[in-house]
Amino acid sequence: MNDDPASKTSQRSWLERLSHFLHPEPQDRHELLVLLEEAVEHKLIDPDALEMIEGVIEVSEMQVRDIMVPRSHMVIVEIDAKPAEFVPAIKASGHSRFPVIGETRDEIIGILLAKDLIDINFNQDSPPFNLRSFIRPAYFVPESKRLDVLLREFRQKSNHMAIVVDEYGGVAGLVTIEDILEEIVGDITDEHDISEDDCIKKISPTSFLVKALTPIEEFNEHFATTLSDEEFDTIGGLVTQTLGHLPKRGEIVTIDDLEFKVIHADNRRVRLMEVRKT
Repeated sequence: MNDDPASKTSQRSWLERLSHFLHPEPQDRHELLVLLEEAVEHKLIDPDALEMIEGVIEVSEMQVRDIMVPRSHMVIVEIDAKPAEFVPAIKASGHSRFPVIGETRDEIIGILLAKDLIDINFNQDSPPFNLRSFIRPAYFVPESKRLDVLLREFRQKSNHMAIVVDEYGGVAGLVTIEDILEEIVGDITDEHDISEDDCIKKISPTSFLVKALTPIEEFNEHFATTLSDEEFDTIGGLVTQTLGHLPKRGEIVTIDDLEFKVIHADNRRVRLMEVRKT
């Protein structure tokens, strides 16, 4: 038996080179995904794990501008507004954090957390409400920032929302940690989302949450509309056709007397919309 250490090292090096030749490492994203798909076929990982890995890869190549909520669609609170003016909007939105603005949407004073208002009595007999005392500092990021970098910063700084600014320093929109995580794992349901068994949920007298996969026939029956289902089976397909491209979050389109706002979407399809009767 040859116990020479140099011989063993040489033999191990030769075996490693042979193994690499027979089973080369992936050289690009496509080869990596092919390898992962083969792992699913051999039941080494499950399809859900593959989808998450694909989401991580996509996020590493995306920028904040790709998923941000545009400034025109931000639910904001004006610094001088009275509770009766902004509390109903907060309740209807289902969000937990809101930019507080000054005279314009470019003047971000801070962030208001809905939970900070829970124990407040807004009756006239109560002391005057001072919104400034509840404002938390805003976190600003450029729209060109990579999503994986922002996710790491969110975790390090314990932030959940960032105000997105353009190259001129103006407010371009906002992005949350939930937005990034949904790109990786898909929609994250909360108390404002629709249950798995439902397709349409009423959130106000004139506003509804609608899953994009809702059959047009079911949609027509619910809203007493006559939208055509000759070319598409789902309402999401009809909205995508009307816009002429794959919709992004925050985009709005009007069909007949209904306004469709995209609430959740990824790089592949629309997932959830808000429908308003105009």
